[in-house]
Amino acid sequence: MKKFLAVILAALMLFTLAACGGNNATDGNATDGNAAALKLGLGISASYGEAKNADGDTNGSAKTEINAVAVLLDAEGKIADIAIDVLDAEAAWTSAGKAVASTEAKTKYEIGADYNMAAYGKKHDGSDGKVLEWFEQADAFEETAKGKTLDEVKAFMTADTYTTGDLAAAGCTISVGGIMKALEKAVANAADSKATAADKLNLAFATTVENADATEEKNGSVAIDATIVAAAVNTEGKVAAAKTDALTAEITFDTKGVATYDAAAEIKTKLELGDSYNMAAYGKKHDGSDGKVLEWYAQAAAFDAALEGKTAADFSALADAEGYGTGDLAAAGCTIGISDMIKAAQAAAA
Repeated sequence: MKKFLAVILAALMLFTLAACGGNNATDGNATDGNAAALKLGLGISASYGEAKNADGDTNGSAKTEINAVAVLLDAEGKIADIAIDVLDAEAAWTSAGKAVASTEAKTKYEIGADYNMAAYGKKHDGSDGKVLEWFEQADAFEETAKGKTLDEVKAFMTADTYTTGDLAAAGCTISVGGIMKALEKAVANAADSKATAADKLNLAFATTVENADATEEKNGSVAIDATIVAAAVNTEGKVAAAKTDALTAEITFDTKGVATYDAAAEIKTKLELGDSYNMAAYGKKHDGSDGKVLEWYAQAAAFDAALEGKTAADFSALADAEGYGTGDLAAAGCTIGISDMIKAAQAAAA
């Protein structure tokens, strides 16, 4: 009889344990069954290149490089998924200080095979062997990084920012200094999210370029506005978690075609600027209505939250006809123009 009761009690205990291990983990870190939630981080490292001043018939020029890395981290700090892209934004102007109209700014992933690294690129160390296209090298970086910690990935970068070990063997032989800086930032700011290992991590840029000619009163400029969205997307195409950031990089020059910007200046994103972006202090609602205006990072957080559970096709409904946040999103405090946010989010979620 005692043996029978012991069997019954054991069965009841197993049933209770199974019931407790259903769809809600006791630590709150599960979003779908027993899948552990991951931390989502987005890091951006941007820098100016040295300028070439205009001279006679030769235009002046300069480049801004924007490296973006998104990561999903597990509880041990290992990279569960990673997405990388880089934008080289070119600026040009004449010797009279006239801005040269810029072509559409595309990222290296968007350029794809037309980047022509395989055709014209050479290994930095002079060794023989096929050079992969840039997007293939980025893919190799991503695959090598998965399952590793930040320190383990950084160990593959040499002192001159090129690669060694598993990373070089996988075909990633480009300079990765900017990518590593962005990866460090992504890991540092990674925060709890609803994403799991079953989700696919993507990131996308939406970039606009505004040109202004130089006058006697004011320098000319080429301003690059880049909005970057990282999105973890489930098998149904719905966003499990998202993170948005943006930056403005401005190249300036005078009426003689001489560059006037500081090539060594730090380019901070709007999230990095935080309260110093001063939207709460000086911003006004576009419709003229009263009420406190939230800082940019708070408005971006509201936008990110609004993406959750939606597909790319749903995002357009978040903005009114003028491109400003509307409905529940506006009520949550996101009243800024979000056209570029939506464009980048749609590309990341597609």
